[in-house]
Amino acid sequence: MYLNREPIRNWFGYNRRERRSTFTLLLIVVLILVFRYVIPERSIGIEDVTDTIAPAVLLSGKSGNDSSFGPKKFSSDKGMSGKFNRSAFHPVISSSIPQKSKIEINRSDSATLVRLPGIGPVLSARIIKYRRLLGGFARIEQLKEVYGLSEETYDIIAKLVSADSSIIVRININTAEYRELAHIRYFDKYELASILKYRQLKGRINGINDLIDNKLITNEKAVQTGPYLRFD
Repeated sequence: MYLNREPIRNWFGYNRRERRSTFTLLLIVVLILVFRYVIPERSIGIEDVTDTIAPAVLLSGKSGNDSSFGPKKFSSDKGMSGKFNRSAFHPVISSSIPQKSKIEINRSDSATLVRLPGIGPVLSARIIKYRRLLGGFARIEQLKEVYGLSEETYDIIAKLVSADSSIIVRININTAEYRELAHIRYFDKYELASILKYRQLKGRINGINDLIDNKLITNEKAVQTGPYLRFD
């Protein structure tokens, strides 16, 4: 049976170019519908997004030019479905870490002393120089006598240092001459003259109490000078 299509063409009033354009448009619409309803959708979860981002990017808190993206957006400590373990980058700091041993100021060199807070090369050199003049530190409080070492700095380092008085250079008060005893910086000239005069009269000084009892030095001066004296 022959179908006369001429009335249909006349009814639509399309020419050849218009019919070709209409067919192309219909084909595009059909393809869109096929992709929309035939091919199933796949939802993208946070796990899929995380897998595509390097851990270093997450740690830096940046993604391209967007500085608002980063690990701060994930508040859960359980990680993201096991894909990114935050605990691997934030280890728990143990409270049982042993403290560093104290610095012994009678044996320390300048390089060791500058490790103390507030102690630079200048102060460390002054500490060593004063230690040499004293013959060694008997007490850490003597650091207050170092020129330029402030009270605030002393309060900070006092708990970080120790002084071994066993290695102090001691002077035998029963045989030493005036010049030798003068190396003990806490004696003044009058006290040294009195001590030598007393030794000349008595012949021997038996201990620090001899100097105190005969009022040659005060109790305070005995505390300062006692560690630097021998009485043999």
